Amino acid sequence: MFKDNIFKKVQDKTNVDKSTILTLGEKLQNANMKDEQTIRNVIAEISNITGKTVSKEKADKIVSAIINDKVPTNIDKMF
Repeated sequence: MFKDNIFKKVQDKTNVDKSTILTLGEKLQNANMKDEQTIRNVIAEISNITGKTVSKEKADKIVSAIINDKVPTNIDKMF
């Protein structure tokens, strides 16, 4: 139930369904998330999936946060 609630929150906020989220998650499991180009590719893919534009400045901040381990670990606080 908890997992479905998270998927529902994400879907409501982004219009991305559970299946797409799971497919993206599978791709990310083996991705090198310390590699800048990999992170930028992920940002571009998520931007495309959600239909939201990510500015270069925002992408730079996201890349920096991920590489420097500054990403929140509590998913509930993100929504």
